[in-house]
Amino acid sequence: MPMADAPHIAFIGGGNMARSLIGARLREGADPRTIRVAEPNADLRGRLAADFGVTVFERGVDAADGAGIVVLAVKPQVLREVCRELAPTVQAIRPLVISIAAGIRIAQIEDWLGGGLAIVRTMPNTPALIGAGATGLHANAATGEQARSAAEAVLASAGATAWIADEALMDVVTALSGSGPAYFFLLIEALEDAASSPPAGRATPTWTPP
Repeated sequence: MPMADAPHIAFIGGGNMARSLIGARLREGADPRTIRVAEPNADLRGRLAADFGVTVFERGVDAADGAGIVVLAVKPQVLREVCRELAPTVQAIRPLVISIAAGIRIAQIEDWLGGGLAIVRTMPNTPALIGAGATGLHANAATGEQARSAAEAVLASAGATAWIADEALMDVVTALSGSGPAYFFLLIEALEDAASSPPAGRATPTWTPP
């Protein structure tokens, strides 16, 4: 099934990054009925349905069934288990698979899903939550131009994108774009604290009109 004609995109995991991508797609005019989300936490499922009007499921296989694009948006430490559960479904429907799990290589995902799939590994960063992110993308050999364009469209909704030719450089992207904003925010917080709290033993200066 061509991705352009696929009935929906499935997010496996409904955490902050998935929420940011879903929100960005809806702001660009996507129909919420074309978006499904699998999230095991009942409270998160309820908030996703209430906030975005998307269809939610407890199990990944139910959300992924019939999808043209499957976004793996779970924590890296559970991705192997999630992929192995999804493998029969994705092998049957052959979607584009997009992973946003830090540190997990495409070869690992291919192995867990059974191989032969178009897979794009991405690394969005925290500013994607407000649509101002920067995302590196790397595709495997099975990913054609249509699939690359589809992956870029999903991530571009949350900010700037750049293709990375060498997957080994994705770890550098993770360190710089993923962790860099956190250090910048820490610096801003330190400056704010320093400005609002005078050093110990020194009174806050006051201004007296002449």
